[in-house]
Amino acid sequence: MTGLVSIKGLTRVFDVSKPWLNRMIERLPKRMLTAVSDVSFDIPAKTTYALVGESGSGKSTIGKMVVGLLRPTEGNVEIDGIDLVTETDPAIIDRIRTDIQMIFQDPFASLNPRWRVRDIITEPVSARGGNIDGLAEKLLVQVGLAEEDAGKYPHQFSGGQRQRLCVARALASEPKLIVCDEPTSALDVSVQAQVLNLMSDLKEDHGLTYLFISHDLTVVRHMADTIGVLYLGRLVEEASPTSLFNEPAHPYTAMLIDAAPRLDAFGREVEPPEGEIPDPTDPPSGCAFHPRCPLATDICKAERPKLTPHGAGRVACHHAGQVRLKGAA
Repeated sequence: MTGLVSIKGLTRVFDVSKPWLNRMIERLPKRMLTAVSDVSFDIPAKTTYALVGESGSGKSTIGKMVVGLLRPTEGNVEIDGIDLVTETDPAIIDRIRTDIQMIFQDPFASLNPRWRVRDIITEPVSARGGNIDGLAEKLLVQVGLAEEDAGKYPHQFSGGQRQRLCVARALASEPKLIVCDEPTSALDVSVQAQVLNLMSDLKEDHGLTYLFISHDLTVVRHMADTIGVLYLGRLVEEASPTSLFNEPAHPYTAMLIDAAPRLDAFGREVEPPEGEIPDPTDPPSGCAFHPRCPLATDICKAERPKLTPHGAGRVACHHAGQVRLKGAA
């Protein structure tokens, strides 16, 4: 497998200051929010890399930078060896952009309600002058809908069916990479499973590569080849699903796993993750997780841990490997 996506030192900072006049009157400094800080990882072709973490951890910001909706403050994203930020050849930029598609979180908001399904699905191809004869009907069948649905409008479909329409639209331009930003979080649990199974099948049939973004570890457990755990904009652990769920190396990962529902623990009271994510405009010193961490010591408060190899994965923790799951014997 060759590397399709290479992300190096990715950082995104937002200016969340009050307007200039307010700051002058109130004598306030600028407020900068670091949504993503020095994140690096690779996604081999035809694999699924999942990014997980609580709301505000920077998952969606990374996804938007990968597809080019946001410009990185620092670092770079290479798709097939091409960095879209620094590349100047229009033909190369157009080719790489054709290879990238995105499935958004809300299927109700990401489809134009005034367009028929046929126009929604074929837009990525028709915008480049491609042949769209029969394309919508063919893709609708592939995602489990009917050919006659091409003439309908989005409001005539359920939430799960609308997400299937979003998948069909993403497939229209025959992409190599699809960024999935919480594609099932707005759906019922039974419908989530159907959409996830569909995406798994399409990955095999079309040789797709996924960057799968989710706040729920259980959703990505059977989808991902590699899982990256984000906390306050930083990658704190990266491992295969088997390693991550059986032997998490970072206490934050263990906290997420303990809070996730399990089929083998009927009747178990699920404890939510302890504490809250700190203010990203004023993060804690040292390891950002130390105010919530049961293993925190003085070094955690003083020194930020680096992401280093741990087993077959990577972890950023001064006490890596000392974690125990609450359900473990």
